[in-house]
Amino acid sequence: MFKIAATVTTMLGLNYWFRAAKKPKLFSGKDANNQYIIQNIEQLNEKYYPTPWMYNTHLQLIALGLTKKFSPALQYDEVETLTMADGGHTALAWLGHDRAPAIPTIVVLHTITGSPQSMRGLMKDLSQMTGWRVVMCVRRGHADLKLGVPKINTMGSTDDLREQLKLIQQRFPQSPLYGVGISAGSGLLVRYLGEEAEQSVFRAGFAYCPGYNMDEAFQYTQPFYSRLMTKKLIKQFITPNRHQFEHLNSLNQLEQSKNLDDFHKHIYEVAGHSSQEEYFSSSNPFHVFGQVRTPLMILNAEDDPICKKENVDAYIRSNNLIPSSILVTTERGSHCAYYEGWQAKSWANRLIANYFLTVDSKK
Repeated sequence: MFKIAATVTTMLGLNYWFRAAKKPKLFSGKDANNQYIIQNIEQLNEKYYPTPWMYNTHLQLIALGLTKKFSPALQYDEVETLTMADGGHTALAWLGHDRAPAIPTIVVLHTITGSPQSMRGLMKDLSQMTGWRVVMCVRRGHADLKLGVPKINTMGSTDDLREQLKLIQQRFPQSPLYGVGISAGSGLLVRYLGEEAEQSVFRAGFAYCPGYNMDEAFQYTQPFYSRLMTKKLIKQFITPNRHQFEHLNSLNQLEQSKNLDDFHKHIYEVAGHSSQEEYFSSSNPFHVFGQVRTPLMILNAEDDPICKKENVDAYIRSNNLIPSSILVTTERGSHCAYYEGWQAKSWANRLIANYFLTVDSKK
């Protein structure tokens, strides 16, 4: 019996070593600064060791969900509600608000259903790992924000983001800004960077588990997760605000959506647009990606069931690497989980912090 157990343990160990623990794959644009960054981030030149007892795609997602649900709440310095130019409401959630005025500020753009508490692990890690100020730009309808006007875009609004960034800059005019977008938030980040081009206020950006081309990315999402997320989106954003949307022709189709692709094809009126074409044209980050001039690191896991490998492959095949970008892919990590080591810490959060610290060291 002991020999059998030893053999099984050895086989599992070998499987982990050769199939799970691997170095990231790096795809770099032509900017000379990229090589400096790659050489000075040890993490990019070492194996990523997923947590051994949950390196499976689905186990990582289960662990992520349990962590968000049961880990202690994070006490923010301040969560302030903002009124946008059209009367809608967003918010800013601050950590390290009282840190020195000139230290950098990391601006976090959250997930498709995110809130300050659901993103508390990332916020806490970035605050501790960098020692910088961290602020989350909370979108309309999230975190129990009441709608001042009947408009919600699950992918975010660059107009709202500009208003939020203007306030952050007014509050800390000496502070360099770094931006990180998580999942859907990465689409908002890249959309902003592309629209602004050389005028972007960010010194560098990080796109964490992006979906790339919004026109087709949702078609690839694994059906189970697509159905699950669609139900959550309807429950969180549409049902509580139905009375504000009941005059829209597309509402019934939106409520009957069974997957993410259908949902985003019918959200255009709720997002304030007159057609699907107008909505995708104004929201898809891929349409303006080639105009990005800000240094940008992109991270994707090949086993991500939501932002699938097909999205990344199409991006690489199109040879669409902008000069200032570094694409990092790993075989494991699932969707925005990336647990590493026996203590199940976030490998991705560590990479985000290391990237920003490295870029800042070269200024």
